[in-house]
Amino acid sequence: MSTTASPTPCEPVIQHRGSDHSAHFHALGGPCRLHLHHPDLHLARQRLQAAVAEIQRIEAKFSRYRDDSVIGHINRRAGETVEVDEETAALLELAATAHRLSEGRFDITAGLLNQAWPIQGQQQPPSPEAIAELLPRVGWDKVDWRPPRLRLRPGMRLDLGGLGKEYAADRALACLPAPALVELGGDLVANAPPPPGAWPVRLADPDHPGRERAVLPLVRGALATSGDGVRAFIHDGRRYSHLLDPRSGSPIHGAPRSVTVHAATCLEAGLLATLAMLHGPQAEDFLAAQGQPHWCLRDDVPECAVSPEPTGS
Repeated sequence: MSTTASPTPCEPVIQHRGSDHSAHFHALGGPCRLHLHHPDLHLARQRLQAAVAEIQRIEAKFSRYRDDSVIGHINRRAGETVEVDEETAALLELAATAHRLSEGRFDITAGLLNQAWPIQGQQQPPSPEAIAELLPRVGWDKVDWRPPRLRLRPGMRLDLGGLGKEYAADRALACLPAPALVELGGDLVANAPPPPGAWPVRLADPDHPGRERAVLPLVRGALATSGDGVRAFIHDGRRYSHLLDPRSGSPIHGAPRSVTVHAATCLEAGLLATLAMLHGPQAEDFLAAQGQPHWCLRDDVPECAVSPEPTGS
């Protein structure tokens, strides 16, 4: 039996083919897909709808583009002390820890730098003066964070970026019985393999949409990718990525084109992939020290550097 629910605005398209069920929708700035293998059609639909609702809840709560979100509320009250709920505090504490362990490379206040580096349609680097004007309002070390109370300096802004999407993926998976796979953009997390034994994950070629560089068998756990395949420009023969070093206000140079990491959760995998990119030329050394399976794609390396197999078995 094959059935498809009639889509309405902001609602997912839910499909059923025997024991295979899926939901397709748009959220968190990109395409989202949920896959579930289960014999009970009614239960499968119910759980998929619950997972979609959880993703939409997290997007509404943490999006920097919504005035009614927690992040929007914090940003509007920059200069004042704001008390946050337990869920928000946990994500902010994770961001604070990542900032400390990365020696300032990871910073959820760095979104302001996009005013100087919009990347999309950009043809040349901004002036040093434009970057210098923004830097005084960038830096987690300038934030007064005493959980659960937070105070931004006037003019500062928070942007959880990928943390929000990766957290949503983990939370959505918790709504689904095994075996299930959550795919939010380029980040995936699974709780068990479907018959006959693995979820095939395709690593895209950043320069050729639709072309894959590798197919990885994911049994369980998460795969998250960070890269500059779409958001970058070239000026005077030099590539400028959207990945910015908040300490200097300029793009990271010497990083791989993309990094994919396998870990137990999407939050962990995504954070490690981002941190690896932020380490630039030392990305592979950073990942090797973490002991997690990973893949690095560089222009001067014909194949992905893989270490080791990420079956998650």
